Amino acid sequence: MNKQKDDRVGIKLEPFTYKVERCKVRELLCALDNLQSVDVEDEFIPPTFPTVIEFWGSQTSVSKTLGLKIEKVLHGGQEYEYRGKIRIGDDITVYGEVEDVYTKAAMTFVVIKKEFVNQHGETVVVGRSTIIERH
Repeated sequence: MNKQKDDRVGIKLEPFTYKVERCKVRELLCALDNLQSVDVEDEFIPPTFPTVIEFWGSQTSVSKTLGLKIEKVLHGGQEYEYRGKIRIGDDITVYGEVEDVYTKAAMTFVVIKKEFVNQHGETVVVGRSTIIERH
């Protein structure tokens, strides 16, 4: 594993804000084949909903920002640390930063940390995704 300092470590991604709407929560629940109602008082948001926020909220290509060749990119992993609750109606702003870049077995691994902050300034989720670029 090559642990030389990569110039991309510390790059901040363009922040974006996503409005959590009931319809997007329902779409995810249908995709998960979960018919649980989202009309209860403490509305149920599936734990993988931050992925929806990332997919629909960002207008920028991380691959382009980091100079990765999209045809050689793989999704290497995703993890979430839950620090609070995401609720329907929340405005979630996502702040991303390249946390680590390393090379192993002729592949470059890029770890991106994202903080999901609600309209009250509370960090409700911290996510880490790993992008793999094959050489």
